[in-house]
Amino acid sequence: MISASLPTQNLEAVERWFDGNFRERGELGAAVSVWKDGVEVLSLAGGTTTREGREPWTAETLAPVWSSTKAMAAWACVSALREAGVELEQAVAEIWPGFEQAGKGAVRFLDVLSHTAGLPVLDEKVSILDHAAVVAALERQAPIGPPGATQAYHARTFGFLLDEITRRASGAESLGEYFEQNIRRRADAEFWIGLSPEEDGRVATLYPGRMTEELKHDPFMKAFQTPGSLTLRAFQSPVGLNAVADFNRPETWRAGYPAMGGVGSARGLARLYSELLARSGQENRALETTVSDRDDAVLCRRLAFAAGTMKDAVDAGTGRKLRPLFGPSLRAFGHPGAGGSLAFADPENGIAFAYVMNQMELNVLPGEKSLGLVRALYGREPAA
Repeated sequence: MISASLPTQNLEAVERWFDGNFRERGELGAAVSVWKDGVEVLSLAGGTTTREGREPWTAETLAPVWSSTKAMAAWACVSALREAGVELEQAVAEIWPGFEQAGKGAVRFLDVLSHTAGLPVLDEKVSILDHAAVVAALERQAPIGPPGATQAYHARTFGFLLDEITRRASGAESLGEYFEQNIRRRADAEFWIGLSPEEDGRVATLYPGRMTEELKHDPFMKAFQTPGSLTLRAFQSPVGLNAVADFNRPETWRAGYPAMGGVGSARGLARLYSELLARSGQENRALETTVSDRDDAVLCRRLAFAAGTMKDAVDAGTGRKLRPLFGPSLRAFGHPGAGGSLAFADPENGIAFAYVMNQMELNVLPGEKSLGLVRALYGREPAA
């Protein structure tokens, strides 16, 4: 463990790496928030919200964070199930009878949350804008394998599955509404799954990343560019909203897609993880406890998942992390987002961390802009 109060030299190293991102690693606008034992100990913001540079990025700037939303959606879903007296080991069909079609009667909530339900793709072509049609297609969809047998990242279907489960468990109109009423407002955190119109003017503009020669050889990128591959199908199920420009539109922010539609500040996202650390009980254990640690059929690399959050994969022989995203602690959990956003909680050290930006990268997992910040925070690497 690190010391009770974060070492000053570690925080200074984070700031130096953050500044270096703008000079050396192509950063445009970004922010970092670090919390320790319920108190924000570091807040950094720099650059601009657009390429034109008219608005400076501040601690109050909001940004779409893509799949970093998934952990917050999972928190809402697990909380709704707990309040309804439903265990994660129970079958989804117990509260969603239509789900048992096509051999899904044995699929548990825990399988859905850990991306092992076998439902990363839809065989039917349905629009992401038609919630009812997507839910009906999920009911009819046969899994790609028995529950728990295959880990295949549910890039988009994850959100619709959790949304429908949360609605049925809580009676809320949507997962976003449940999150707003039961989590966001109570934490007073500026992170939304369904952004209010009055916040639109604070949202930074996203810019797509660029392909590099190195990325051309990445297994995920190869699969993503292969027509008919499981990877490509997963990111096109359901269809629509595939361009970065789609996530610069207020109607997308408003829709509150639980798999990828969250919008907030680094401070807001880190505050939520800090709030989560302050709680105890079923929700924390579920979000921290690894359920699956194996090769992922969609993301084409070894990954681990708890109940809706990502964990660092661990070598069974050595007990060491294979590729740390969330710091050195084996208990840490969180979720990255497309383009490079990263947020996590470290229960062992009482740390909550969030990084958001608008100049995206194409890496399927976070790159050096964010990973260097995490290493600096834990005193693992000198700042450049």
